Amino acid sequence: MPPLVADERTTLESWLDFYRATLVQRCAELPEERLREAVVAPSSVTLLGLVQHAAAVERNWFRRVLVQEDVPRLYAPADESGGGGGGAGHDGGFELAEDATYESAVAVWEEEVRRGRENCAGRGLDDTSPFMGGEVTLRWIYTHMIGEYARHCGHADLIRERIDGRTGV
Repeated sequence: MPPLVADERTTLESWLDFYRATLVQRCAELPEERLREAVVAPSSVTLLGLVQHAAAVERNWFRRVLVQEDVPRLYAPADESGGGGGGAGHDGGFELAEDATYESAVAVWEEEVRRGRENCAGRGLDDTSPFMGGEVTLRWIYTHMIGEYARHCGHADLIRERIDGRTGV
């Protein structure tokens, strides 16, 4: 639970960490085949795909946009080459490769979270980075990421409930 009374940065970082942890908790104690299962028709989204997507989004916002690091996309959509740069665009991750595993997806996600925290340390909330012909603040990125995770945690809740009936894992 994020602190009820804290400064703005602590509040933003705590809510982001809360949702990061929530996503992984929704996957807890499930066998690999269930993590790969799309159970909310007609959607093909899986819990494993959500973890991969979270890693891709972390990389995009905290590396490609915030610090303009030229790193390739982790999971490019099938119709894209996955080029680098700091631009916007769908970051993929939802589609599963045959050899994708939860263990490897979580390891990649944890590394992207670690790198994101590193890149945010020492930056002010009002610090900006170039984005889409303008600028974006770290505050905006944090707020966007909280919304991104909250939305996908809702998806994970529905998927997990369909898999085994568990809610609020």
